[in-house]
Amino acid sequence: MATLTVKQLPAADEYPDLTKHHNHMAAVLTPEMYATLRERSTPNGYTIDHVIQTGVDNPGHPFIMTVGCVAGDEETYEVFKELLDPVIQDRHGGYKPSDKHKTDLNPANLKGGDDLDPNYVLSSRVRTGRSIRGFCLPPHCSRGERRAIEKLSVEALDALDGDLKGKYYALKNMTDAEQQQLIDDHFLFDKPVSPLLLAAGMARDWPDARGIWHNDNKTFLVWVNEEDHLRVISMQKGGNMREVFTRFCTGLTKIESLFKAKGHPFMWNEHLGYVLTCPSNLGTGLRGGVHVKLPNLSKHAKFDEVLKKLRLQKRGTGGVDTAAVGGVFDISNADRLGFSEVELVQMVVDGVKLLVDMEKQLEKGGSIDGLMPAQK
Repeated sequence: MATLTVKQLPAADEYPDLTKHHNHMAAVLTPEMYATLRERSTPNGYTIDHVIQTGVDNPGHPFIMTVGCVAGDEETYEVFKELLDPVIQDRHGGYKPSDKHKTDLNPANLKGGDDLDPNYVLSSRVRTGRSIRGFCLPPHCSRGERRAIEKLSVEALDALDGDLKGKYYALKNMTDAEQQQLIDDHFLFDKPVSPLLLAAGMARDWPDARGIWHNDNKTFLVWVNEEDHLRVISMQKGGNMREVFTRFCTGLTKIESLFKAKGHPFMWNEHLGYVLTCPSNLGTGLRGGVHVKLPNLSKHAKFDEVLKKLRLQKRGTGGVDTAAVGGVFDISNADRLGFSEVELVQMVVDGVKLLVDMEKQLEKGGSIDGLMPAQK
């Protein structure tokens, strides 16, 4: 029987070179902390070297602070908390180890949201991730676990009815016609090419046990075994965020009760909220966003300042790191943890309303100084 030699070498010999790194993990990890954490592993065998590998292999970008670590199972956040608590605190605006997260999936608590101007707001969507208790997360799960998650997911989703009734498409069994249709609908996810995901082990055994489920109306979508066990997305054309959020909450609550009935609740605790693979998505895991036309405001010197004050972030409509085309931006909430789902969607609704008012003001050659928001 071969024995592992890694522990025969001192921790100092194994410590990664982080001198050129710009990510949250590299800012927190020290040789002393590494030496302590190297002696531990989760019950599933996930080690500190697994946790940090993606951050070691991907130094980060001078202007974009990446997280630099991932969880391999629910226990990762507790076993390696000396590293992960400060990373979470840095990434989530000072969220402390003693803080409690709040969950609110009652759409009746959202104020307004059904009146965003469709001449400016082209589409609305809300997405989150969910992890199924009892299984390792995608960076560490086995083929059998991944297949068991797929089987559970298909059984649960098949039980949805009414306007949530739909069909599952396994990536490996998809016909060319189905694949083309899903590409045309912008539903298809492909094998990860991001080095952040590849270094974390999320593309292993691709496309085994990966797939997409969507309802017949194409407004409610679930990705199975991508970056998280489940990615749940509600979306539609136009600016009725209330309708999108209501469907999101209804579908998500139904799915959760179906998994619970099978003895597999979602990973959740009162400190971290919903537990997901990347520390950046903890809490709600929620990104509520709209594609909105802001050709004038986006050229204004105060655009970034306005977004920061509203706790919103901008992307191009192709996703992270893409440029905006024709002044159309993907505007979404910047926070995930420490705010409830309703609070985050409320920030998007109120913020986007103000951005559209500013755009209209600039169209008329007016000033937006009187519309500048206070810091939320």
